[in-house]
Amino acid sequence: MKRGQSGFTLVEIAIVLVIIGLLIGGVLKGQEMITQGRIKNAIIDFSGVTAAYYAYIDRYKALPGDDSQATSRWGAAILPTNAYGNGDGVVTGNYYQTTPGSAASNETADFWLHLRAAGLVTGSTSLDSNGKVTLPVNSSGSIIGVQTGDGNSPPSGVLKSSGSDSGLASLMICSSNLPDRVAAAVDAQLDDGRPNTGSMRAKQTAVPDTITSSTNPMGAPYSDTGTALTICRAL
Repeated sequence: MKRGQSGFTLVEIAIVLVIIGLLIGGVLKGQEMITQGRIKNAIIDFSGVTAAYYAYIDRYKALPGDDSQATSRWGAAILPTNAYGNGDGVVTGNYYQTTPGSAASNETADFWLHLRAAGLVTGSTSLDSNGKVTLPVNSSGSIIGVQTGDGNSPPSGVLKSSGSDSGLASLMICSSNLPDRVAAAVDAQLDDGRPNTGSMRAKQTAVPDTITSSTNPMGAPYSDTGTALTICRAL
């Protein structure tokens, strides 16, 4: 007698294909939800810091970080010694500065201490075991900071698209190491959607991620290649 050959029927194959399709669809949908969550959180970061910055100015008539009366206002019980600015109207230092103090280059670290002492943003005013300020982090787990132009006083413009472009020379919020897809969506919602024009500009994240007067933005338009970008928005 001939043995019958066993195998999958067309119905069984169809069911398997449907299940695979549902699994792939679920994974893709989950990834899209994660991306949308990162976009939303990045926008909240920019908006929240901006609101806190202007609230501080309105309340204390000084710039956070540059406030020369900060330590006398809150005392050593709240702020580290000498965590005050020079009151020249410029928040000086690079955006990833974590060392507090009265030197001009430390004001971008003092910025977060002053906002936290005022209760305008969350976070501790205590320093870590190395005497550093813990900077806030974005949805990618990388840092958020502030910088005025190239970080000097007086500041020069950065992220210029051309020789005639003045770039960003005012205080700006920078969020580092964001996926290019997230950066593009944030720029589209808060500015003009282009990485080299407007009040929000982008550069490829580097180590160290310095932003000097010679730092150029990435060329337009944004890509979707998974490149990590630092985006900065002028206040």
